[in-house]
Formats: sequence, structure tokens, C-alpha cells
Amino acid sequence: MTEAFPAIDFAFGAAHYDQIPLATGPEVAIAGRSNAGKSTAINAICQRKRLAFVSKTPGRTQQINFFRLSTGACLVDLPGYGYAKVGGGMRSTWDRLLGDYLARRAALRAIVVIMDSRHPLTELDMQLLEWLERNPRPVHVLLSKVDKLNRQEVQRTLRTVREQLSRRPVPYTVQLFSAPAKVGLAEARARILEWLDPASAEVAMNGEGAS
Repeated sequence: MTEAFPAIDFAFGAAHYDQIPLATGPEVAIAGRSNAGKSTAINAICQRKRLAFVSKTPGRTQQINFFRLSTGACLVDLPGYGYAKVGGGMRSTWDRLLGDYLARRAALRAIVVIMDSRHPLTELDMQLLEWLERNPRPVHVLLSKVDKLNRQEVQRTLRTVREQLSRRPVPYTVQLFSAPAKVGLAEARARILEWLDPASAEVAMNGEGAS
């Protein structure tokens, strides 16, 4: 595999918006349901084994985590949503943290939303999209775990999601993705780097074939 993603390291985490320092460059946020494979996707896209912590317990990420490139740009890991086992007080804190970040962070260029391809556009997914549309920015959807579907199911899901999102008021792009099967990694890297580090975006497409 071609090494395409620039050097990136954990910079800081924040449990409250006022703990987040001034931006040092553009930011792209990664959002997704707690069981959609968000941390695994981040590690695969950035080609780092343990950049984002992969937990067997959905909803383990309890803060916004920032991963910084040498240019100052940041990939931002948002707390997973759909954390049914988390108490109402913690959910309220996370909701406020996410709301403040999405509404107030001028450096935020785009959001990548990871959805399980077996169950896309759930009620929680739609609630997130409605939330994102209050402060319109480009949204790129990764339909994860496509290795668990057959070819017909994959194409039907992709077609359905694209059709439904085309009716919404902000620009959406959608792609297939699987970290274990290495599906869509180059495409996802290139898309993120278009916002974070345009000079590296073209290099990212020289990796494995996109889907």
C-alpha cells in the first residue's frame, strides 16, 4: 500500500468547548454512531494502527479528540452518538459539546459521517444530519462494513442513500467503505485531504483503488 496520508498525531482532547484552543489550521470532523466503526475507519484512513482508540464498548469516546498534521490542520474525532447505555446527564453534556463545536468552530471545513451500510439513515443518523444542516458545510458519508453485504445489497444501499440525501438542503457525497477489506480507503483519504491538505490529496489517490 502506498503511504499517502501525511504524518498525524494526537494533539489534545476536550470535554467542554471552552477547553478547545484556537485553531491552527482547517479541521475536518468525523462523526458516526457508536457501533459504526468510526475509530477503525480513522486508523485505516490515516494508516496508523492505534491513532484513535478502538473500544469494544460503543460510546467509549467521551470527548472531542483532535489529531494534528504538521501543517496545523486537524482531523477531529467526535463522540459517537447512539450511546444507549450512557446516562442522561452525560448525553446532555456530549450534546452540548457537539452542538457548540459544530455551531461555533469557524475552522471546521467539512464533516465525514460514518454509517453502517447494513443499517444506514437510521433515526439517529437523520437527527445528526438535521443538526449539521443548521450550519451548512459539505458532508461526506462513508457507508462502512460493506464487506458484510453481497454485491447486490451494496449497490442497492449506495443507490438508495444517494437518492435520499440528494433531496436534502446541503451538498452530500456518498461512498462505500470497509477498513478490513480495504474498500474505499484511497477515496476517503483523498476527500479528507482536499479539505485538510490539498497538496497531499492527489498523492492519496495513488493508493489502493477507490470504490
